[in-house]
Amino acid sequence: MYSLNKVGEKTYYIDCPTNIGLYKLNDTDVCIIDSGNDKEAGRKINKILKENNFNLKYIINTHSNADHIGGNEFLQKRTECKIISTEIENLFTKYPILEPSFLYGGYPFNKLTNKFLMAKSSNPTGNLDELPEGLEYIKLGGHFFDMIGIKTSDDVYFLADCVFGENIVKKYHISFIYNVDEFLKTLDYVENLEGKLFIPSHAEACEDIKPLVKLNRDKVYEIIDTILSICKEPLIFEDILQKLFIHYDLTMDLNQYVLIGNTLKAYLSYLYDIEKLNIEFIDSKLYWKTI
Repeated sequence: MYSLNKVGEKTYYIDCPTNIGLYKLNDTDVCIIDSGNDKEAGRKINKILKENNFNLKYIINTHSNADHIGGNEFLQKRTECKIISTEIENLFTKYPILEPSFLYGGYPFNKLTNKFLMAKSSNPTGNLDELPEGLEYIKLGGHFFDMIGIKTSDDVYFLADCVFGENIVKKYHISFIYNVDEFLKTLDYVENLEGKLFIPSHAEACEDIKPLVKLNRDKVYEIIDTILSICKEPLIFEDILQKLFIHYDLTMDLNQYVLIGNTLKAYLSYLYDIEKLNIEFIDSKLYWKTI
């Protein structure tokens, strides 16, 4: 854990709970792709940089979830590096209160402003037009508002959270999704990519991404079928969520309530838009029912 792995002439990655990409701009200057989940992750990354005499010039954030930007604040203070991402992800990075507010659907109470849902604020300095030479970005919609992946000149793809590892999918079943339709389109796109190596944020690096894409796609359709089965009788959101937790034997806590609850709403929206679910107000409650 937190070891530096060379996978190309200029491309490395640090294996950790959220895999970190590293790309050499020259003999001493580097950029990293994401920064881990907190100050401690930033500290460990900084230690690796120092041990290898690397000078951090950029952090490229694939998106603004707390486990991808958590090390930003520490590293930017220590190195004065630039931070770049897409416009909307930069806003969440600068104003991290937006993430728990979005997930909860209103002002979050104190216990929702924990490090898993809200990173410390850091200062984005630019958008993707400042991407260093040798790197390309690809759009990976679905997981969050405007997530990207990064392709390096060594033909290595950093795929962020567009797919999750087999251990995560089989243990937790429901991974966070903001837009189900875009998530499925991204899986189709990624399935057809050709590269030397693929490095998701929460899975082992692999030469063939297709099996992982299939696993994630199959799970999405399984969840869709489960929701449609649950909603054969009219149910309100809270009851659907409860039945989903029971079905997958999941443990409810505050973080899971907002993360999986938010994801369930994404599925409900998707199924309503493709006319698989209908809605009806009864006694001032919103009910969902399979068509």
